Amino acid sequence: MDPLVPILPIPDEGRRLGHDDPRHAMDTTVSSSGVGIGIDASGTATLLGALAPDGRVRPVGPELVGSSEQREIDWLIATGTVDDVLGAYAIALGEHLGRRPRRTMRVWCSWYSHYEGVTQQAILDAADAVDGHQIEVVQIDDGWEQAIGDWVPNDDFPAGMEKLADIIRASGRTAGLWLAPFIARSDARLVEERPELLLRDAEGAPVVAGINWGGPYYSLDPTSHATQDFVHDMITKARSWGFDYLKLDFLYAAAFPGRHVEPMGPEAAYRVGVEAIREAAGDDCYLLACGAPVIASIGVFDGIRIGPDVAEFWEEPMLTAMGDFSGRGARNAIITSSERLWLRDLIDADPDVAFFDRSVVDLDEATLRSLRDLAAITGFVGTSDRLELLTNEESDELDALLADEATVKHESLLRWRIDGRVTDFGWARRSAAAVPTGRMP
Repeated sequence: MDPLVPILPIPDEGRRLGHDDPRHAMDTTVSSSGVGIGIDASGTATLLGALAPDGRVRPVGPELVGSSEQREIDWLIATGTVDDVLGAYAIALGEHLGRRPRRTMRVWCSWYSHYEGVTQQAILDAADAVDGHQIEVVQIDDGWEQAIGDWVPNDDFPAGMEKLADIIRASGRTAGLWLAPFIARSDARLVEERPELLLRDAEGAPVVAGINWGGPYYSLDPTSHATQDFVHDMITKARSWGFDYLKLDFLYAAAFPGRHVEPMGPEAAYRVGVEAIREAAGDDCYLLACGAPVIASIGVFDGIRIGPDVAEFWEEPMLTAMGDFSGRGARNAIITSSERLWLRDLIDADPDVAFFDRSVVDLDEATLRSLRDLAAITGFVGTSDRLELLTNEESDELDALLADEATVKHESLLRWRIDGRVTDFGWARRSAAAVPTGRMP
């Protein structure tokens, strides 16, 4: 057998940071959560892919080797072109884990217009501004809650969430809401009042899933019946308010290793937790996974974010210098999302928003075009611009993308043809001095 080389190589000197399993985040050798591809000297691609959560793939000499935690799982081995093997893997994942109905999405979210400063008035303005645009969902993002873990509206939403959902629905749109169901900020009331929900490490300390919002935040244990009841109540409340589209973020925290109440692999624990969410939400609620383990999300979620936050700038140089290629920025979003477009036939793939208001971005036209091309390929069109501030030309550009159902053809890993026009996302990778890891998914 000819030796295999990883399809997208890691830089020799690079360290990889980000929201991976913390046991692997500092690895300097190639590995992957669930699936790996190598190409031999003849150009033939070989894929080894887990068909259940908790698989890991790494190259050992000339071979790809899979491993799993605590239990036996099924694997797929496929050879052929890259398109062939990824297509076969998508089919097999759907057969093993299930698949939800595919659909195109047209979403406005508040994040890049308002970030955590979103207010009731901002959402009322957005509900007015979407008139005349083919936008289906108006989604309230982070900033509405009292604290991460305390899911009640803050003082900037005096009318309450049910009233806002009613207004959005009266405009003919679906009301959407952002939640982070499996984390709690260290100063949230939840941490003091419900400590039994927290995932613990071997010493009994709460597992820190990351640092944000001015401090650490903790993982909740998705295998705990108490956590499942808490999450069920949270989702049921959001549904009772009238939100039929839920963007669920920071989900990777539910796949962190720790001392689970019910011992199992971290991704199997995540699967238990998100299945409880689906049960609470019901089949008629659109669930978007964000910051989530990909394979363990298949069959539960309608859609999944396939890259980091795009942001209104190219990259954050400090994070890049540290080797963190999971941080926000158009560069990382284009690179990561373009490598995960094979998911589009299995689950709605969300590449994050495209920008149209050039007055608020520091991005060139090639970058803006690539973000729109990702939306055209996936059929998931998101925007966060303040629509009332768009020029007539910018508004027309948005409407053209919202209305378009492009004819799309995949030509190679990063090369696509959209309505006859070729787009090659490899330019984003080539334009960077440092090459990020190509782990998939």
